[in-house]
Amino acid sequence: MKFEFATAGRIVFGTGTLRQIGTAARGLGRSALVVTGANPKRAEVLLESLAAEKIATRVFSVECEPTVATVAAGSELARANACNLVIGLGGGSAIDAAKAIAALATNPGNVLEYLEVIGRARPLAARAAPCIAIPTTAGTGAEVTRNAVLSSPEHKVKVSLRHASMLPRLAWIDPALTFDLPSALTASTGLDALTQLIEPYVSCRANPLTDGLCLEGLRRAARSLKTAFRDGGNIEAREDMSAASLFSGLALANAGLGAVHGFAAAIGGMFHAPHGAICAALLAPTMEMNVRALRERQPDAEALRRYATVVQTLTQNSRAGIAEGIAWVRDLVAELHIPRLAAYGITAKDLSEISEKAANASSMKANPLPLTSEELQKILQAAL
Repeated sequence: MKFEFATAGRIVFGTGTLRQIGTAARGLGRSALVVTGANPKRAEVLLESLAAEKIATRVFSVECEPTVATVAAGSELARANACNLVIGLGGGSAIDAAKAIAALATNPGNVLEYLEVIGRARPLAARAAPCIAIPTTAGTGAEVTRNAVLSSPEHKVKVSLRHASMLPRLAWIDPALTFDLPSALTASTGLDALTQLIEPYVSCRANPLTDGLCLEGLRRAARSLKTAFRDGGNIEAREDMSAASLFSGLALANAGLGAVHGFAAAIGGMFHAPHGAICAALLAPTMEMNVRALRERQPDAEALRRYATVVQTLTQNSRAGIAEGIAWVRDLVAELHIPRLAAYGITAKDLSEISEKAANASSMKANPLPLTSEELQKILQAAL
């Protein structure tokens, strides 16, 4: 048995702790580029805490999912202002942008030189600038991953910038930042976390350490996602979902993902659709196809036993069969009002291109087994 585990240099978790972050940040840099989502006012408490420690700040807002151009502009701003610290506060988009900006702020050349799939995938020559990640959603786990997902409109695909030094030096998770999350965003990000707990657990790269994180995260998400959706102010549910998201990030960074995220990379680059909702729409059909393919081609596979464990954990029923678990997921997605893929303009004529791009996505490499083009298109058809 061999495996590695890497994560953020330090993780702080606690409701209402954001005001304490200034002291921790002071040890990492004295001039910070603060990367926020579309509403920079959400960073007021953070900025006050940094100002109290005499840390200079510049704010860079990311209004949507980060593109190659976004990161280029952010890294230029960081260099122009001699920022030696990058702080991302927001959802996965803001945090991914912050990690990528921290990497490009200390490395020369065009962003494309370092990107997977569409670029040269060159390793970073210099260590990324210190980065602090502060999530305001409970879904992506980006605060503890070593990659940043960037969109390239020119290539109509999403790809990753990836390097070990991109792991944030500090991941600060304050569930209070998610209390005012709208129900629709709670649903899509929560189901993204659920997907990121299932896929690493059944992944061909799973290991004993990520297994424990996945199962604990699944228990918390199964008991609290519906509650957080219905009652955003429920502290226990919000804490559960923040923990589940964190655990999902720890797991995917060390065990990989699977076909759902392979599809999401392709679809996200081709259509204007939220990542979490894409994953949610595809989760049940992908589970169903993976199980069918395993039974046909690898009937003794460990992944089948793992799917059974996932189902029993989600349903809290030790006798539940895999079909019952897939139905549980499908019902949950419906109850949380997740649209089908057709809602984003995807039609049957797009399935071949999406499948081709998904097959080349890095996430697909950790799927329990390779799926054929026909199987991939059947998954998409079931989610339309």
